Amino acid sequence: MLDTFDPSHPAAAVAILYQDNRFLLQLRDDNPAIRYPGHWAFFGGHLESGESPEAAMQRELQEELGYSPPQIDYFTSSLTDTQIIRHVFYAPLTVRIEDLELHEGVDLGLSTIEEVKRGCRYSQRLGQMRPLARPHRQILLDFLQWGIETNSNSFKPFKHNDRDGEGKNL
Repeated sequence: MLDTFDPSHPAAAVAILYQDNRFLLQLRDDNPAIRYPGHWAFFGGHLESGESPEAAMQRELQEELGYSPPQIDYFTSSLTDTQIIRHVFYAPLTVRIEDLELHEGVDLGLSTIEEVKRGCRYSQRLGQMRPLARPHRQILLDFLQWGIETNSNSFKPFKHNDRDGEGKNL
């Protein structure tokens, strides 16, 4: 992972926010000037000059939702089809969705694992189905494949060192 912004490699920090086996997503504006208009995507954004990916993630969540997670963990970094390095973090959503302040996008919602697998979810605000942005959906699918411990009341991803060399839980 890059430690700070590097102008030769545009980078973004995004968050997988989870609550009760669901993932918080933002429905992006239907503006053709932005990436993935009208698609469900993660909250997050570009790193500013001199900013670390984790600091960018914290800043973006505060700007876009008025939310600061109690803990944030690193998941992965990857170069996307758009030549942007995407730094992915995950954190619990510890407040009710109604307590969040949506400052960017047209809707937000908690997506189920089935919606992620299907690649679309319904927007209550727009009254229609909308697709998940392809790279964000793939990151969630990778996150699910990485290994999770679930029950009816919680979602807890395993950390890499909680698995043996064959991907089995320790």
